[in-house]
Amino acid sequence: MELVTTFVNQAGAKLNSVRWRFRMTPMRLVFMAIAAVAIAIILVRFVLGLGATTNLNDQWPWGLWIAFDVLLGVALAGGGYGTCLIVYVLRRDKFYPIARSTMLTSLLGYIVVVLGLLIEVGQWFNFWRPYVSWGHASVLFEVFWCVSCYTVIQILEFCEVATEKVFKGFHKYLKKAMPVLLIVGITLPTLHQSSLGELFYLMVGKENILWWSVFLPPFFLLSSFFVGAGMIVIESSLAGKALDHKVDNSVLRGLVRISGGAMLLYLILKIVDIAVKGTLSNVFAFDLPSIMFLIELVFGVIIPIIIAFSSLSGTRKGLLWFGILDVAGVILNRFNVVFTGLGKYLNQHGGHYSPAWTEIVVSLGLVSIACLAYLFIAENFNIMGHHGSESVEGVMIDGIDYASTAK
Repeated sequence: MELVTTFVNQAGAKLNSVRWRFRMTPMRLVFMAIAAVAIAIILVRFVLGLGATTNLNDQWPWGLWIAFDVLLGVALAGGGYGTCLIVYVLRRDKFYPIARSTMLTSLLGYIVVVLGLLIEVGQWFNFWRPYVSWGHASVLFEVFWCVSCYTVIQILEFCEVATEKVFKGFHKYLKKAMPVLLIVGITLPTLHQSSLGELFYLMVGKENILWWSVFLPPFFLLSSFFVGAGMIVIESSLAGKALDHKVDNSVLRGLVRISGGAMLLYLILKIVDIAVKGTLSNVFAFDLPSIMFLIELVFGVIIPIIIAFSSLSGTRKGLLWFGILDVAGVILNRFNVVFTGLGKYLNQHGGHYSPAWTEIVVSLGLVSIACLAYLFIAENFNIMGHHGSESVEGVMIDGIDYASTAK
């Protein structure tokens, strides 16, 4: 499928044409089908409310959409700020080829988070109220503002990429603004990533002692940082097949070792936390929370650390296993915090929760939309294998440019 966009100036003279491509494959058709069903369910949810499309109740006001679309979405999208820190602040130029693709994944992840918040909020039509109501004492207020502002910052950062192809006259201004955007874009996630942990730190006596900790904010922040490498490894593997793009093993291995260092600090803090709280007996009680905690720690942290600092990180298979276990460990952690950790307390009040099929389809639909957007952008903009600032040709001047699209 191909579209041609023609740019004209105010006088109507044709300046240039831009081609837009999007290959249709069986997998992309599946994504489209899931997205279409999800959009239909979302519309029903907006009209009839949460009760018609979820299994949430008064005891379980937070379910799959918060755990998966918001908490997990924010964590998995954390690779953007981590990569920016490594590439643009620490000046590790060897990682530059994956910078743009990682930032794009992060942007799409945060858009999914924002959509998830809009869908999950009971009275969704009041989404604008935090912008005009100053709730500075609320952790959720800070999270809302940080996530909103960071999403806008990421959109502006992507515009620097987009204006290499369209509306080129704005490119030089966005390029000049990039240093400020990058610094702000690195700072904001450190605030809301840790604040999401603060939400559960406030639940003293409700959250299971295995996951409740004074270290919850740094736990959430560290895990959002080290999961970035896992996401990049998985993304590069999938992109290699879908877009015929391959990232050098040395680049991925370097990222994995940086991630492994953050994981090692995370593990040390976990051990200190267990010792300070005196919960070693809880860890090895071998009931459901204990088993889930051990699986999360062993398969999601300890084994990835071993892979990161061994010869396995030099092989494609070893890197892929690191990515899978790294991401799976963070997924399990967020689900444990919301479901396993709070389950006993919430269920004793008569409430029981399991996701409705509609909740699952909506979550899969949001991921499908993000995947389709990633594929379209990667096929049409300079995302993959970007090694530096290319010269911009055909910069439009003489006033504002307009676009018309034709088959």
